[in-house]
Amino acid sequence: MLKVFPVPAFTDNYLWVIDDGTYAAAVDPGDAAPVIDYLERNSLTLTAILITHHHPDHIGGITALLDQYPSNGIQVYGPAKENIPSCNVRLQEGDVVELNAPAVRFDVIDVPGHTDGHIVFYSVEHHWLFCGDTLFGGGCGRLREGTAKQMQSSLAKLKALPRDTKVYCAHEYTLDNLRFAVAVEPDSTRLQQRIEADTAKRARGEPTLPSTIGVERDTNPFFRWDVTAVKLAAQRASSGNIGPNAAPDLVFGAIREWKNHF
Repeated sequence: MLKVFPVPAFTDNYLWVIDDGTYAAAVDPGDAAPVIDYLERNSLTLTAILITHHHPDHIGGITALLDQYPSNGIQVYGPAKENIPSCNVRLQEGDVVELNAPAVRFDVIDVPGHTDGHIVFYSVEHHWLFCGDTLFGGGCGRLREGTAKQMQSSLAKLKALPRDTKVYCAHEYTLDNLRFAVAVEPDSTRLQQRIEADTAKRARGEPTLPSTIGVERDTNPFFRWDVTAVKLAAQRASSGNIGPNAAPDLVFGAIREWKNHF
């Protein structure tokens, strides 16, 4: 039976490992050591590495993993538009990743914004989304290389996925993001309920992830550019530079800029 396990790394990263009890695939292994520890403790054979974008905390462990398991024939899947070390399968939107062991199929979606070539991996069968730094619990990635228009368009693709899609983000940023979300929508009951639930998870030492697309639609301000309260917040944040009927990318951009200085 397939499972997804969060391997903590650095101060707040999750390096996700998908395994079937025998074989495993690692997603965004920025550090090899905790991944190797998980593999060895569970007697797993690493067969694939999936990369969403080129930042060091997502790719830093690739070389060490390949060196550790030279006979495994590990395939490295990554974005076609970015320079990923040892990447031998370069991907863009419309491509499909078909892993045999563990047996899982992913559709590839282009999501520029955080970086120019960022991709995500979506399993139609399992409703799993491995989204790197594009979407976070209660938030989204900074615009390191792309524009607000690109990022809003990318997030719109993810927002359109089924509500029960599990969101496997790369960082434990949820509670910090929700503190900002409250500033945007202080009267949201669903948001208050989420804060209580996720605060309790962290108090128990549990990750707040995976979230779901449904939860993000209901509580993440970066998915809610079409909600009146968020539009008004964006108008205030922009000092009135955008109007009440502003385009979604302008609403998103104003909220993202506010978050940058929150």
